[in-house]
Amino acid sequence: MGARWSWREVALALGAVALLAVFLGGVLTHVEAAPSVSPASPAERPVDAFVEVPMRKDAVAAAPVTGEPVAASSAPLALVASVDPVWLARVSAATGIPPRALQAYANAQLRIATEQPSCGLGWSTVAAIGAIESDHGRHGGAVLGENGYPTPAIRGPALDGDGVAAIADTDGGRWDGDTRWDRAVGPMQFIPDTWSRWGADGNGDGVADPNQIDDAALATARYLCGASAMTDAAGWRAAVFAYNHLDAYVDDVAAAANRYAAAAAG
Repeated sequence: MGARWSWREVALALGAVALLAVFLGGVLTHVEAAPSVSPASPAERPVDAFVEVPMRKDAVAAAPVTGEPVAASSAPLALVASVDPVWLARVSAATGIPPRALQAYANAQLRIATEQPSCGLGWSTVAAIGAIESDHGRHGGAVLGENGYPTPAIRGPALDGDGVAAIADTDGGRWDGDTRWDRAVGPMQFIPDTWSRWGADGNGDGVADPNQIDDAALATARYLCGASAMTDAAGWRAAVFAYNHLDAYVDDVAAAANRYAAAAAG
């Protein structure tokens, strides 16, 4: 995945066809062929890309005049806008996304809209990635607290070259607790080296922590928008493909994003 090594992606280094053991308690282990060098066009894929539709104004808590985010992009996320609790409760019930996770995904959309208004990223794509990577911070029986941290912490397997690519430790174990090998970390499964470049402080506490869902969701939004604008199907697929270089992964994200968007609109 370009600069970001996802643990779902690292097996690409091992050959044209790899056994990708998805670290979700073994539930989703499957075999996938190595991807093409670029995302296939929507017409060639069984699942079309998802084209983001911005949240309606009723999703954003009241702000001066328009109800739209009004703070400068450098402001802490909490100052950009807040998600309407009525919208949050309704969409959480409709989609099955835990309210605390949904809040992080929606806030990431609001923040990225002030930073990169031409990107077109919506909450449902961030949510779809969160679902695939960690079941919204609930992988392995973890509980996502109100502080945005899953307990216990979510870690991928050691990237030690045994069935995966070998990535020696890059963070001194600060984020992944491993001083020998890197591991994917947190609700959005960032590799520490990638986090050092894309890490974000989504909750405004002065710390960019991949274990914290507001931080991880905002970093995901920035990573996607840094890869491509998401205002059409081709751009959307290119951005998600940059996040994880597997066409099957892009299809899975598209299916989940479409499902969430349809449920929220229903």
